[in-house]
Order: sequence, then C-alpha cells, then structure tokens
Amino acid sequence: MRVLSGIQPTGQLHWGNYFGAIRQYIDLQESNDGFYFIADLHALTTVRSADQLRANTLDIALDLLALGLDPNQATLFVQSHIPEVTELTWLLMTGTPMGLLERCHAYKDKKEKGLNADAGLFTYPVLMAADILAYDSQIVPVGADQVQHIEVCRDLAGSFHHTFGETFVLPKAKTLDVGARVPGTDGQKMSKSYDNTLPLFGDVKKIRKQIMRIVTDSRPVDEPKDPVGDHLFDLYQLFASPDEIAAMAEKYRAGGFGYGEVKKAVAEASEAYFAPARERREELAQDLDTVRDILAAGAARAREVAGGVLDRARSAAGLR
Repeated sequence: MRVLSGIQPTGQLHWGNYFGAIRQYIDLQESNDGFYFIADLHALTTVRSADQLRANTLDIALDLLALGLDPNQATLFVQSHIPEVTELTWLLMTGTPMGLLERCHAYKDKKEKGLNADAGLFTYPVLMAADILAYDSQIVPVGADQVQHIEVCRDLAGSFHHTFGETFVLPKAKTLDVGARVPGTDGQKMSKSYDNTLPLFGDVKKIRKQIMRIVTDSRPVDEPKDPVGDHLFDLYQLFASPDEIAAMAEKYRAGGFGYGEVKKAVAEASEAYFAPARERREELAQDLDTVRDILAAGAARAREVAGGVLDRARSAAGLR
C-alpha cells in the first residue's frame, strides 16, 4: 500500500511528535511503500524567516533519518521540491467550494480566537489534498483531529471526478494510536502551542533540567499515590519495560518516595531510549551531503509519480 505522511518544519521535534505519530508511520515503512515529506510550503503560514525555514527543513530530515526512516525502504523528500503539487493544487482549487474551506478546523479556530487568517491558511486543506492525491496515496496516517482533512481531500477528488471523470486514487485515513498520551512539562498535552515540550534531540543536560522542573502536586512524600493519570508516570511508561512500569506503579501505591526520584527515572530511561538515534543523528550531521543526496533522490522518485498523476489531471481538465 502507498502510505503518505508529512511533517512541518516549524521547530524542534518533541516527544509528542515521536510517540504520537512519527514512530508509527516509520513502522509502516516495513511492509508498505512509504512516501514521507517535509512540508515546508505548509510551514510558510507560520515560519517567516527564510534562514530558519531552511535550517528547520534540514533538521527534520536529520531527525527522521536518525529515528529510523530508511531511504532504502521509503521515499523522503521536501514538499517544495515537487512543483507538480502546486499546479495540482490550482486544478483542485478551481472546483473547491468556499463554504467547505470555511468549515475547516484550522481556519475556524484562528477566526474564533480573533487571529488573522491569511489565504494560505484558508486554502491549506487544498494543498494538503494535492499532497495526498499527487502520489496515488492509499493510506494517510493522521491524528483524530486531522481526519477532516482526509475527508476534504476525498470530497475535492470526488468533485473533480464528477466534473472531469475518474482521475485520482481515493485515500483512506489511518487514525494513529494515541492511547499513550504524551503529557508536557505542565501536565497538558505536549504541544509547541503550550510551550511545554521536551525535545527529541539537543543538549542532554538541558533536557534533563527541563524534566527535573516538571510541575507536580504538593502531596507529602509518605502519601500513597495513584499512578493512573499521573503525568510523570505517563512519561515513564513511554520508555520503561513492563516490569519496570509495574515496579514504579507499586512504588506509587506504597508511597514513601519523592517526585524527584521519578523525574530522575524518566530522564535516565529517555536518555537510554533515544541514545542510538542521537548517535545516528550526530553521524549524519557530519555528512550533510549524504542527507541532501537522500532528499534529492526522494524528490526524483516523488516527481516521477506526481508527474504521472498531474498528466492525468491535466488531460482530464483539457489542459493537454
């Protein structure tokens, strides 16, 4: 099956990105034809520094390769390196109802908060639809809050089919398993929006300090505590073995320990978990030409596929 996923280069990847999505769609490369792209065109709605966008894009490539994306199994590329996608976006745009875009979450949320919503944000779902349709994608792994975008994609493809005839492969959403909720340093869902993230990579000592500053309640050391729903325990579960998780749960229920002990355990377990990826990333960072070659090879393959899809769409619409 052709699997497609994209990630925006808007800043450092964090634990929530990895456990909520990246780990799962990297796993999908094992038995599928994975197309994974760095969505720099989408990032332009928020990143307004050219140098920062270039740096972020390369950083995301390093991160994904270090975390296990295998260019021998999957296709990794940068969104803007595929000009066929922007032309396909226009073909879809000409048949997109305004009302459909006005109902999309990202646009509605900004308007309700009184924030400026530009045309890029308004038409974001059409570009996303072109991203998906351009590669004959069959499966698109997304969080539950992104399922609407897959539905919009199918609607736009259906509208194009109604006008011009069958042209595109209709994708299906694969809702990611987010059962292992990743809390941030304040206990809320880990998100850049809340400024409560823990980065996947970076200075280990600084990350450990962030962990040691995680907000906890003021219950006394001797008091037994329920591990269920405790955000420190939830973080520990991401990295520990079943036996280690059971032992930590027992410690919670028995009481007689401080949260500092759990924070230390989270820090040690997370450092060990990401150590191999950290080492791979350091090696890759010393050979950026190889990383750029991987992205160029991915773009070449992606353009070959997207070119065929665009030719079908052009012909159907009477442009060829």
